[in-house]
Amino acid sequence: MSGFDSNPFADPANDNPFQDPSVTQVTNSTMESVDQFNPFPAHPTEGTSATTPASTSPYQPAVLQPSTEPSPQATVAVAQTNLLRQQEELERKAAELDRREQELQSRGPTGKENNWPPLPRSFPIKPCFYQDFSEDIPEEHRRVCKMIYYLWMFNCVTLFLNLLACLALFTTQLSAGTSFGLSILWLILFAPCSFLCWYRPVYKAFKSDSSFSFFFFFMIFFLQVVIFIIQAVGIPGWGNSGWINAFSGIGQNPAVGAIMMVVATFFTVCAVLSVVLLKMVHGNYRRTGASFQKAQQEFSQGVFTNKSFQSATAAAATSAAQGAFQSGN
Repeated sequence: MSGFDSNPFADPANDNPFQDPSVTQVTNSTMESVDQFNPFPAHPTEGTSATTPASTSPYQPAVLQPSTEPSPQATVAVAQTNLLRQQEELERKAAELDRREQELQSRGPTGKENNWPPLPRSFPIKPCFYQDFSEDIPEEHRRVCKMIYYLWMFNCVTLFLNLLACLALFTTQLSAGTSFGLSILWLILFAPCSFLCWYRPVYKAFKSDSSFSFFFFFMIFFLQVVIFIIQAVGIPGWGNSGWINAFSGIGQNPAVGAIMMVVATFFTVCAVLSVVLLKMVHGNYRRTGASFQKAQQEFSQGVFTNKSFQSATAAAATSAAQGAFQSGN
């Protein structure tokens, strides 16, 4: 009968599956839920796992900016700016071309810039010749060539002192006016002519081993030696303070006579040095292998290849042909 005393509708204590101890232990545990599970835990050395929050900013729609066309005034301004820039560039290039053309005009036929006489760049007269002993003259002829150059400079100084001596003589003797005038002429004439007529030819001869330049130098320099001797003698009235004028002037005025004797000594040194250098140049000339036949060949080639000579010959032939044709008619 005890079986009939129990309530058949009551929940059996032992039949509730959720009352099982294993189940209640699992449900009451502090394990993370599925939603909080992180499949990428932090490094064991780090304290807590960090999760990167998802971006919550919404997507921005693309916005097309309206296109703006430049105004006609802006277009014209840009075009004017480009034209001014191009004009400045052309002017700069033109100035550069002018500068190069002037440099080429100032250079000699060798394409090198002239450096003699050594004048400042601001001077209105520019150098006329190119001269470089170490570059142009061989070493075996360099010493002789330099000595001839120093002789030319010494001759110019002597001519200037001769002018001063003749001026001093003119202040004491009014009859010496002719000598003073001639001394001015000799300084103006002989200083540049000696440079062009015998120094530059021997420089070119040693530079290019030119037989024609050697023969031209010998011919002109021999005349220069004669002039040096005449100037050292000092013929009265010839504009030279040589020994004759010095001895005649020292009796009238010792100071003027002493100045003229110094100039006479300078003229004598020029004459002696010119004779010595003439022999030295002749010795170098014989070692170069130059000859009179080579000089003739160089002269003929230089004349026939000269444009001025060719144009003159063509003009003469044309005029002769025209004259013959007219006479035949």
